[in-house]
Amino acid sequence: MNRPTTVRVQKVIAERGMASRREAEGWIEEGRVCVNGEIVSLGARCDPDQDKITVDGNTIARISPHKIVIAMNKPKGFLCSNDDPHATKTVFDLLPEELKRIRLFCVGRLDKDSEGLLLLTNDGSIQQKLAHPSYNVLKKYHVDIDKPLQEADVPKLVRGIKWEGEQLRVERVFPRPGKPADAWKQLEIVMHHGKKREIRRLLYAFGYNVKKLRRVQIGNLRLSGLPRGHIKTLGKREIRQLFES
Repeated sequence: MNRPTTVRVQKVIAERGMASRREAEGWIEEGRVCVNGEIVSLGARCDPDQDKITVDGNTIARISPHKIVIAMNKPKGFLCSNDDPHATKTVFDLLPEELKRIRLFCVGRLDKDSEGLLLLTNDGSIQQKLAHPSYNVLKKYHVDIDKPLQEADVPKLVRGIKWEGEQLRVERVFPRPGKPADAWKQLEIVMHHGKKREIRRLLYAFGYNVKKLRRVQIGNLRLSGLPRGHIKTLGKREIRQLFES
């Protein structure tokens, strides 16, 4: 007799579009998730075809929703948050009504004061791949700072620093293409990771304040031709571009 295939509970929740895998792990740690009426701990597995999964007593449907990946040109002033009670404006407010009914979450968040290329999806596997270091996904930013970057600070930014227990660093930094090379106030920064407000924190540590931060590329997918505040549903070719160097 074949034994049923079991899957980690947080993976099932993410695949059914309820939350990102990280959010689902948080729900489990908070004791909000049950399988067949029993509270589960992180690492628990289930049979997605047979077991009943609930979050806060609400049953998660066994049918997975249609997977969708959306690119947004995020404007400044909007939060990347599904459930912040203090958020006056979130990126989800910019979605058309038919998409507001789908449980989407942000991939590779941008802070309130930043803008540019943002991904929204209900596909937990996409979020997991983009976040996992083994995929080494490139992210490119255009950053304006308050004074010219000193040449001596370039290798320091690449080596990075320790800040509140986190290693902050960039892969590459140079003057933005097409800008005067001696200005060094309009930068292009490349990273393969991205911690919370990492670029802002790192530059601040070396005496620079970020005036404007805009993400312009993820993988080989570039932000071009998409007006600020608008969205685009990605096709299979464009999704593949996210994982290309």
